[in-house]
Amino acid sequence: MGRIGVDLYPLQTGVRLADVETFGKFLGGSASNVAVAAARLGRRTAVITRTGADAFGAYLHKALREFGVDDRWVTPVAGLPTPVTFCEIFPPDDFPLYFYRQPKAPDLEIHPGELDLQAVRAAGVFWMTGTGLSEQPSRDATLAALAARGREGCTVFDLDWRPMFWREEPRPHYEQALAHATVAVGNLDECEIATGVREPLHSARKLLEYGVELAVVKQGPEGVLALNAKGERAEVPPVPVEVVNGLGAGDAFGGALCHGLLAGWELEHIMRYANAAGAIVASRLACSSAMPFPHEVEAAL
Repeated sequence: MGRIGVDLYPLQTGVRLADVETFGKFLGGSASNVAVAAARLGRRTAVITRTGADAFGAYLHKALREFGVDDRWVTPVAGLPTPVTFCEIFPPDDFPLYFYRQPKAPDLEIHPGELDLQAVRAAGVFWMTGTGLSEQPSRDATLAALAARGREGCTVFDLDWRPMFWREEPRPHYEQALAHATVAVGNLDECEIATGVREPLHSARKLLEYGVELAVVKQGPEGVLALNAKGERAEVPPVPVEVVNGLGAGDAFGGALCHGLLAGWELEHIMRYANAAGAIVASRLACSSAMPFPHEVEAAL
């Protein structure tokens, strides 16, 4: 449950947006990318989100179906355009994003009364994001979905901190959502927003104190740290690749995380598998269409 939009990515690297001449069009939005990533790994996935009632909205429905993602809970919002996101590509670590979500993104117009709570409860994994808490009515809808889960099964809170989407202090809303989640995953900046603590192990422990059973702290070139409520800890180094576009790597990690949790793998194996999936996408230009298949992850491992 969360963002969807159209990514317009330059087909030239190392060029400022003002000078780019050609773009590729891709399905985008973190929650939607995670659904695509898990579908590529053989899972049945769906996304709860909203688009504009426009041509880009029609494109996103088509793209979801082509990726094998159920689009029945993707609905149009009259009067709001489907969001578009541009980026610049300066490998290995500079990928500025430009979000066009004015006057308001349709995916923030999800209303509690529209939710299929039976489907939310039935999901093996329910994935929600920090962006979904940034505005109403999406905030109440996200919290209603979390409450309906009742901490049954696996409920993942992707901390997903995008400061340009917020007009108020996020931490109280993050804390409210963490009380319902069983898994929290984020990079160092996102974990600091949620906990007030930046040091990875301390931040992971703080997330566990909020009630989650598994805390995953992504550290970029330092790899990933995972800590669960049983005291099990996994620290996994990154998979070395030549970075083309770092955007989308975290979503590939998320889809693989869901896959590993559903498979019941050991904590370290899940982290190694998810790291490899993320590295593969970092070595490719696109996000959604770059999500790896199982044989590609296994080859990278």
